[in-house]
Amino acid sequence: MSTTSEETYAEIADQSPVVTVRHARQRRAARVTSVTAVLAAVCFAVFCVSLSVGDYNIPVPDVVATLFGGGDQASEFIINELRLPRALTAVLTGAAFGLSGAIFQTLVRNPLASPDLIGITQGASASAVICILGFGLSGFVVSVGAFAGALATALVIYLLAWRDGISGYRFVLIGIAMAAMLMSVISYMMTRAEVYDAQQALVWLTGSLNAKTWATVKIIAWASAVLMPLAVLVGRGLQVLQMGDDAAKSLGHRVERSRLSLIVIAVALAAVATAAAGPVVFVAFVAAPIARRLVGHNGLALVPAALVGALVMLASDFVAQHAFPGTQFPVGVVTGVVGAPYLLWLLVTTNRVGRGG
Repeated sequence: MSTTSEETYAEIADQSPVVTVRHARQRRAARVTSVTAVLAAVCFAVFCVSLSVGDYNIPVPDVVATLFGGGDQASEFIINELRLPRALTAVLTGAAFGLSGAIFQTLVRNPLASPDLIGITQGASASAVICILGFGLSGFVVSVGAFAGALATALVIYLLAWRDGISGYRFVLIGIAMAAMLMSVISYMMTRAEVYDAQQALVWLTGSLNAKTWATVKIIAWASAVLMPLAVLVGRGLQVLQMGDDAAKSLGHRVERSRLSLIVIAVALAAVATAAAGPVVFVAFVAAPIARRLVGHNGLALVPAALVGALVMLASDFVAQHAFPGTQFPVGVVTGVVGAPYLLWLLVTTNRVGRGG
């Protein structure tokens, strides 16, 4: 065979469907890697800026030096003891919310299936309010109560939605109804409370990162170290589930076992984040759609979604602390202002195309 014929054969082979699919996968993987690296870099930059700004400003290079053990004594105290626990709590809770929302929305195939819209965080909130106002509890016990409330709510939603399997549309509707019912419980408890106790409960319900300590960071860090790798590992089953239950079963995939495992992990992530920072709204809701747009496809984007959640939480807390000098807002106020317009836009566009999600 001549050289020209060999070149022609190679060109034809390069255009085969297998090679085309392989190249497409490589391009997609390269873009996901690039987006993940850029998001991680931006998160670190915002993280350093959030540590540098305060009553006593510290230059960003000194912040970086202090984080790696090279700062002076004053910088070490201000950063490591006063500001770092709050910033780390923001990163970890934001990542947990983002990852939880990405799993729920991909699993149910509905953009409204966010833990703060389908009753999971409302279950945590109702349980926490009962602990605070009903039993006079505070501190770590309230966080444990919130965690248990989220798990119990998810179990009830799952059992009510079960009809020889889980339908995403039914799961979302039951979750929204459960959220409304739990909000009525919270409202009832608030109307019966003393003003001071109600104020404490209201601050927790808004979602706040004020007064976070290393004890909070250690708890959520240990939980994240277990749950986040597990979510990425078990999340591989989402790729098969996205093809539909029948196709997944035909490939030998255990659909319900995989779905239940993913729901348990997603609920645990949302519960841990809510127990640490309160029910910060819309972080889980917006993280996954932003991540999917950045990576350029509608497939899995679990790690980018976690990074977007951390970035949204960090940026929102920075705005909450410094946008109005002399006044600090709970971070949930800022995320609500950002997330509510997106929810309205999503509902309007969903109605236009005539689908439920």
